[in-house]
Amino acid sequence: MARSHGYRRGHRRILTKKPRERGMQPLGRLMHVYNFGDKAVLKIDPSIHKGMPHARYQGKVGVIQEKRGSAYIIHLEEGHKLRTLIVRPEHLIPYSD
Repeated sequence: MARSHGYRRGHRRILTKKPRERGMQPLGRLMHVYNFGDKAVLKIDPSIHKGMPHARYQGKVGVIQEKRGSAYIIHLEEGHKLRTLIVRPEHLIPYSD
């Protein structure tokens, strides 16, 4: 059988929740208001598919540039390139130094 080349191929461990993490996520993550210039960590919630970034960005830190609808536009550097991602707040965590 031919090998699948899907969007989520090879991300079984990254895109699964542990048994005690299943269910609804804390509302504080959804209700947090990000201002422009704030840093945020991309932590993918696999139970919510809408607005999910690619798994290669899991754990990366980006800067909030603008808000588009209910999602945020984030700039992050990967290598020497600047990436622009559109991510919903379910997949973001505030960055703390």
